[in-house]
Amino acid sequence: MSYIPNTDKDREEMLREIDISSIENLFKDIPQEVKIKEALKLPSPLPEAELLKHLRDLSERNADVDHYASFLGGGAYNHFMPSAVKHIISRAEFYTAYTPYQGEASQGILQAIYEYQTMICNLTGMDVANASMYDGGTALSEAALLASRFTGRKEIIISSTVHPEYRAVLKTYANGAGLNLIEIPYTEQGLTDREKVKKSISENSCALIIQQPNFFGCLEEVFELTDIIRSKNGLFIVSVDPISLGLLKPPSEYGADIVVGEGQSLGNQLSFGGPYLGIFACKKDFMRMMPGRIVGLTVDLEGRRGFALTLQTREQHIRRERATSNICTNEALAALAATVYLSLIGKSGLKKVAELCLQKANYLKSKLSELNGFSISFSAPTVKEFVVKLPMPSIELNKKLLEEKIIGGLDLEKFYPELKNHMLFCATEMILKEDIDRLVSALR
Repeated sequence: MSYIPNTDKDREEMLREIDISSIENLFKDIPQEVKIKEALKLPSPLPEAELLKHLRDLSERNADVDHYASFLGGGAYNHFMPSAVKHIISRAEFYTAYTPYQGEASQGILQAIYEYQTMICNLTGMDVANASMYDGGTALSEAALLASRFTGRKEIIISSTVHPEYRAVLKTYANGAGLNLIEIPYTEQGLTDREKVKKSISENSCALIIQQPNFFGCLEEVFELTDIIRSKNGLFIVSVDPISLGLLKPPSEYGADIVVGEGQSLGNQLSFGGPYLGIFACKKDFMRMMPGRIVGLTVDLEGRRGFALTLQTREQHIRRERATSNICTNEALAALAATVYLSLIGKSGLKKVAELCLQKANYLKSKLSELNGFSISFSAPTVKEFVVKLPMPSIELNKKLLEEKIIGGLDLEKFYPELKNHMLFCATEMILKEDIDRLVSALR
């Protein structure tokens, strides 16, 4: 390992200290048949200028959203990111900061988090929001744990129209916490089966979890679902797309107790899948059971406005047995990006983005429905995503589209085996009419 700056003498001293005769003996427990016995087949070194060109050539092989029209969604979305967002979060006082959980955290960082919390509360209609979670999946799972703690119950009802990866994360959490998950199937309209929910919910159910819009892009009948879970005194947990809240009623208006979601679409890039931003907001009744931390507004001894970490429920701050979560950091930089994004576009801007998604997705839907062999799978209203049944395998179709510099939709068979040859298409404000027409032409 020539890149490790230890001299021969250094190595001899360390081996002598641990009573090992050679470095090879450190790895004697590894079977000989799996060890690499020759040098790695790496290319020879290059001068810096040539290396940069080589790396640039490699990067040009990627099918990225700057060079391809993308109709891929399913939880990560290509929304416009104002240039000021990247400029502000690239300032050294922000991007060099680790988790701001110590008392000496700067007032600027604390104020930024406070503003983020305020905006999330405005979006969702909830009383309080925390200083963010890892991503949408962990936020949803932590909400389920909160519901169990609050009610003392161990059963969770979750719709199969909730993001499959979120459900996978929840299953992992539930296994460790001894929770019983009951998944509710979807109807022919692409919605949560309300009758199955009624039959499944009992006095042991701590929460009902849905997604709005759901994973198929369909708008759930939320008011009816609220009444069902209320009849058993359970909590109503809703996972949202924050962009859609520019048009849809906030979850508070249809009785949500806890609101979670993925905040990537708020000024954060796709970035190969992360780091992303977990939104978590709830009613004040559950504030002291909420995971993470909360920044509060206060005044100092001279009456000047200031910000402080009001609640810190991590095991690093309080006794381990009292901690509500062992998530040991937060996505502060991603939350800052969301704060800057929302500040720049404002209420009317968010509504306009959501309207553009709605208009473009519906135009795409109408055009695809006119193609021979293509049909819209579900009849429920949608915002920016919808499911299409294809006349050929999704994998083959996407390979053909890539040749036309088009990133197709999401193959649903991986998550829903019964939806073979079905694709989830997405259209955000970044999609142009020409892109849609080009897609339709390629499919035709």
